[in-house]
Amino acid sequence: MLTSSMNVPYFRPSLGDAEIDEVAAVLRSGWLTTGPVVKRFETAFAAAIGARHAVAVNSATAALHLAVEALGLRSGEAVLVPAMTFAATAEVVRYLGAIPILVDCDPVTLNLDLDALDRTMSDLRGGGLPASIPRDVKVVGLMPVHVGGLMLDVEAVRRAAARLGAWIVEDAAHAFPSAWRSHAGEPWTMCGAGTAAVSCFSFYANKTITTGEGGMAVTDDEALASRMRLMSLHGMSHDPWNRFSEGGAWDYRIVAPGFKYNMTDIAAAIGIHQLAKAQEMRAGRERVVRAYREALGSIDEIELPAETANRLHSWHLFPIRLRLDLLSIDRDAFMVALRDAGVGCSVHWRPLHLHPYYETTYGWAPEHCPVATREWRRLVSLPIYPSMSDADIAHVVRTVGEVCRRSS
Repeated sequence: MLTSSMNVPYFRPSLGDAEIDEVAAVLRSGWLTTGPVVKRFETAFAAAIGARHAVAVNSATAALHLAVEALGLRSGEAVLVPAMTFAATAEVVRYLGAIPILVDCDPVTLNLDLDALDRTMSDLRGGGLPASIPRDVKVVGLMPVHVGGLMLDVEAVRRAAARLGAWIVEDAAHAFPSAWRSHAGEPWTMCGAGTAAVSCFSFYANKTITTGEGGMAVTDDEALASRMRLMSLHGMSHDPWNRFSEGGAWDYRIVAPGFKYNMTDIAAAIGIHQLAKAQEMRAGRERVVRAYREALGSIDEIELPAETANRLHSWHLFPIRLRLDLLSIDRDAFMVALRDAGVGCSVHWRPLHLHPYYETTYGWAPEHCPVATREWRRLVSLPIYPSMSDADIAHVVRTVGEVCRRSS
């Protein structure tokens, strides 16, 4: 067993005095819930991306739910969702009684495989998917995920959606600040700058910027933004700030059965200052990536994560893949060895078709998404955050190398 007195956690948020002082100012103001600081955060985030509208909410899950509701997703319709994603991407489809149809991942990037998408549609119409999914179901949406912050080919996603007559909602939980271009002669397009009908970002504690818990729905469509804002707070015609601030009218009307998804000023106070240093923190994560690549690239027992030309990677994740044929242990034992040596790690993710809910509800099986089935068994996400010291990085690298040598 490898042991060490040194501990490198899987993640550590980069919080400073600016966030603390802003939160203290909000607490002293007497206005804690959705108010002027949330509005400041929304305006600044939209500007940072280059989008027209941003709606701050209490999670990326809430943003995704509001997005599909605003686009009119109905019970019995279907949405194409990557198998390789977190639960939220598909569960918001279920919230509205619709059917998530799972699509296999690209073996290199782990993003949704657009060739597999075409095969999935052929299998759907030909009866090759689980029997619980009607062959004639209407596919109305596509929800790509930019895994780890590496963006898909936006134009190719648009072409796929156009063939289906489907809208696009991006699960961009990992993808700030990420960018895309079709070739080197083009300017960068930020994720969320018109890259989908709605792009949904996460500010969870371990994301590239954080508000503790929180999210943002971004769109260029004023009608979608208005609907999401309305539904984010009980379908009320006026939010509390407008009702209770000086000159506001106390009365309101419930115009739709909405949700309780609003962000607080306390959370936004953190987010404003996280946003201001987002590019600096991305550069810090890229420093870690360069060090990992230089030190781990010669270890035969692992594969390093892909990089794609004409992408600005946010580097939310650094997932290595084990060459299990060269190791005497499996992925789970590898992770135990890392943790015993003081290196935090995780897995992103168990694919949706391998979760009990999707197995029992729809009949999804490992063979339906063979690439995701194979790849998740050898995935390990290593620590990556801006404040990692050279000593932290060296400890991770040394431990990975030692585990590989002992287990080869």
